[in-house]
Amino acid sequence: MPKGAMPVLVGVGQVTDQWDGTTGAAGAPSPKSLCVSASEIALNDAGISASEIDTIAVVRIFEDSVPGDRHPHGHNTNLPGTIARDIGAKPERAIYAAVGGQSPQQLANEMAARIHEGEIECALVTGSEANKASKAARKHQVEINWADSDELPVEDRGMGALLLNRNEIKHGIIAPAYFYALFENAMAARAGQTRTERRHAMSALFAKFAAVAAEHPHAQFDTSSFDADFLATPSKANYPFADPFLKWHIAQDAVNQSGALVMMSEHKADALGIPTEKRIYLLGGGEASDDYISERPKMDGSWAMKVAIDRALSQAGKTANEIGAFDLYSCFPCAVFSSMAELGIDHETETRPLTVTGGLPFFGGPGNNYSMHGLVSMTEWLRAHPGEAGLVLANGGWMTKEAVGVWSSDRPDTFSPVEPYAKPSETVPIASDVSAGTIETYTVTYGRDGPMSGIIFARTPDGERFIAVAAPEALPRLLEEESPVGLAVTAETENERNTFRFT
Repeated sequence: MPKGAMPVLVGVGQVTDQWDGTTGAAGAPSPKSLCVSASEIALNDAGISASEIDTIAVVRIFEDSVPGDRHPHGHNTNLPGTIARDIGAKPERAIYAAVGGQSPQQLANEMAARIHEGEIECALVTGSEANKASKAARKHQVEINWADSDELPVEDRGMGALLLNRNEIKHGIIAPAYFYALFENAMAARAGQTRTERRHAMSALFAKFAAVAAEHPHAQFDTSSFDADFLATPSKANYPFADPFLKWHIAQDAVNQSGALVMMSEHKADALGIPTEKRIYLLGGGEASDDYISERPKMDGSWAMKVAIDRALSQAGKTANEIGAFDLYSCFPCAVFSSMAELGIDHETETRPLTVTGGLPFFGGPGNNYSMHGLVSMTEWLRAHPGEAGLVLANGGWMTKEAVGVWSSDRPDTFSPVEPYAKPSETVPIASDVSAGTIETYTVTYGRDGPMSGIIFARTPDGERFIAVAAPEALPRLLEEESPVGLAVTAETENERNTFRFT
């Protein structure tokens, strides 16, 4: 395997399964079976056999991403090995990725670098989720069995770094929607938007994503009737979850979806006779990670997104204006608004695709693996638009881990491996003695009976940050139309938990 080889993406595949448990166990998908199906499609797309694969890399599934998960349908203790076995591959290397939605693009960046270094020659990257099947099986009391194993040695990269700290957990910031709501309301405050105005802005953006999903053959959900008014209006089908989000502003993980891609050295592609019109090149990559959300100086955007996007464009020798299509990670509207801001894009005037799938709330959000579908769909778009460039942004955590790729059918003169993860050098000091401050962002979380908890980030007069939850009498003010950002509060501490009231 020669060093300095040009890496190229030669095959892609994706599947979506609508099994819902109402017809019994027959045909029920599993994470493994979905990966096998997508991988076979990708191999067939490339026109090669599984025997050519020397490396398999698998995106981590939900059940292996949460400490202490019970694996209700049995545990597949070697997902990469069982996928390789079932497709007839005998790889020399197997990787089970760490937690994070950045994984698909990050693995593509890594496989390209390994091919360039001469370490590997042909890699299969795949991932899946079968949460819809799992939930349906339990609901309808259908027995399905996902237990399996294999002897193939695997580099298991584990859970990765913890993405939330004790201070955040103590104040109830434990769900992704709560973290992202803090970003969303900080952006709304910067724009001078009321609660209703922000919902309309989010819904105008996401109605365009829903329209793309409505035309995508692999979308999990029927979103043909999801216009901006539906998305902006609280209803039984679109209930509040964490202000300002309603249900359909949030990534939907009840999916049966899988994607796969095949990358190899260009000389191997030549030897195997893979047509040039199948080949897509990685022009540039960028990766960055950020600190705990409570320690970040920037709450109305993402430092990590900016760095990763800038690095990928720079390495590709492209500007944002030279990109023909985007797949911007869309777990929540603020993630898209943040990436658009860094790219200099305004969705109200932009005519280029901002998503090639329809996004996580509408196409489907298969956990860590969504951006695999972005890569597959972008490959299909680039093959249909020769000479154009496409940018895929993959996101993990709460705008914590970012991986970006710029892709094209045009062959670059040279290839440069992605740089090591960029990490921030600035953090906000956390106040140890809290008595008063000014709100910088907030959210209200909901339960079945309505508003449940109010949470704020605030700054002391010295510029230190503290988290606090609303006293009962303070909660109604967080639900008013006018943003509470900028208002003064007092706070008291008990058992490591701050409670605030308005001054």
